[in-house]
Amino acid sequence: QVQLVESGGGLVQAGGSLRLSCAASGRTFSTYAMGWFRQAPGKEREFVAGISGSARSTYYADSVKGRFTISRDNAKNTVYLQMNSLKPEDTAVYFCAARRSLLLTTTRNEYDYWGQGTQVTVSS
Repeated sequence: QVQLVESGGGLVQAGGSLRLSCAASGRTFSTYAMGWFRQAPGKEREFVAGISGSARSTYYADSVKGRFTISRDNAKNTVYLQMNSLKPEDTAVYFCAARRSLLLTTTRNEYDYWGQGTQVTVSS
């Protein structure tokens, strides 16, 4: 069983930046595609960014493209989400997720493991 722990959330003004981290347990981290999702109150959990196991492929939701960057350090069993030019509509709980596949996907139910989430609040 893979355990994921997010950190780095907080309160930031619009236009600011945050870097989220997700630390994973296990010895096969590099074989898992990873994703970041977010969920605002009363809304469905939505895909934000994904990265393949090798980090050769990434994919972003249109809403964050050009502002967010997903990366991973397989030696540290950690995936990151660098968030720049934050907007109030980015406010949500951000979750990292792992998939038992090298290939990334944007679909929630194709991920096998989930972290507990970290709150990101962007003030206007």
